[in-house]
Amino acid sequence: MRTRVLTVVLAFAVLAVAGFAVPLLGVTASQRTQQLVAARTADLDRFAGLAGQAAESGDTGALTAEVTRYTELYGEAVVVVDARRAPVAQTGGMRAADPAVARLVDAALRNQRVSPGGTLRPWSRGTHLLARPVGTGTRVSGAVVLRVSVRAAADDIALRWALVLAGAGLFAVTCVLLARSATRWVVRPLHRLDRAVGALAAGLPAEHARAGGPPELRQLATGFNRMADAVTTALEQQRRLVADTSHQLRNPLAALRLRIDSLQSRLPASATRTYTGVTAELARMEHLLDDLLALANAEHRAGELSVTDAREACCDATAVAAAQAQLWRPVAEQAGVRLDFTAGPSVPMTCAEGELAQVADILLDNAIKYAGSGAHVATRCFTEGPDAVFEVRDDGPGLAPGELTQAGTRFWRSERHRAVRGSGLGLAIAEQLVTGRGGRVECAAVEPHGLRVRVVLPKGGPA
Repeated sequence: MRTRVLTVVLAFAVLAVAGFAVPLLGVTASQRTQQLVAARTADLDRFAGLAGQAAESGDTGALTAEVTRYTELYGEAVVVVDARRAPVAQTGGMRAADPAVARLVDAALRNQRVSPGGTLRPWSRGTHLLARPVGTGTRVSGAVVLRVSVRAAADDIALRWALVLAGAGLFAVTCVLLARSATRWVVRPLHRLDRAVGALAAGLPAEHARAGGPPELRQLATGFNRMADAVTTALEQQRRLVADTSHQLRNPLAALRLRIDSLQSRLPASATRTYTGVTAELARMEHLLDDLLALANAEHRAGELSVTDAREACCDATAVAAAQAQLWRPVAEQAGVRLDFTAGPSVPMTCAEGELAQVADILLDNAIKYAGSGAHVATRCFTEGPDAVFEVRDDGPGLAPGELTQAGTRFWRSERHRAVRGSGLGLAIAEQLVTGRGGRVECAAVEPHGLRVRVVLPKGGPA
């Protein structure tokens, strides 16, 4: 927003400065040109008067002395001729016989005044010729030609233009600074409000947006603060309810397990089946509580990452995956599953080592449980364009095409796997951990049968 506003203001300032400065530059150059022409015309009139007096008296001494002194003082050549085009006075190396001078002499003897045309510019150089007839009316007794240097006038114009452009630039800079201050006054409260909205959307305690800027923004910030307080309170109550419920249930479950275990030695053989079912359900409830807490922590962590952009963590995915595969290999052997890890080069992944290990545990646990005895589970790490990939593949029964889209849904379990112990929260926890780092979890079928789960995250720096 600030960039767009500054661009508009800057464009307006440039147009305003151009509309003011360009005509002023032209007027300045025109005025200095007119001043030069007027001054040199006055000099020509004075020389013409002296030439007229010399023609009447026959004494050219005063005229010659004046012309010579003028050339020494200003460095500009002067030629004075009589009515027969004979030179009366010549200074500065200019001669009456020069073609350009001769043309001006002819025009002046026809009682025509010759002045330079056009307006000077700072880059104008060279000389201009001016001519004036000697005498009045039809009595033209000679002509005066003056060679005018424009360098001094052009330098004056350059100085005036520099002052005008400096003033225009100062005006433009002032406009930009004022625009920056105004946009900062308007945009800064919006940035604070945006950060507060992001924190609130991620489920984090939102800081109160400080009121500032125009009255409308102050009113909006006040309304948001009231809403944030209400939402934060509701979220905190919900989070506390989940945590308190989980912790409060652990003690009764632990006491229940102790009592049930103490009954085992006193139960008759006919109650063994019932006892086994009760302990299995009790273990499932404990596992469900653990998964609920893990999911709540994963959601909270993902919210923090989405707001703070703290994604600089990096680990060697190959090393983490190899370590977790080694830990799960005895479990796989006990379940009759062959677990292999394909070693490869180091794969830096934008993820904390503990988070990737937790995700790997979830994927390997699912693959071993649901692939079935005699299945083969293969895992590997590799890079794919700008991404790092951790893949777990099995040749078990897999999932039907309609079930693949529901694999990450909380508490969802395939009908064919209902008999296998699980809470249906594993992939949901993995997705929260991965999406918080800017990645994704992909599930796809394997031909002829099986399931492939990939964790795709951006490549990191050297792990």
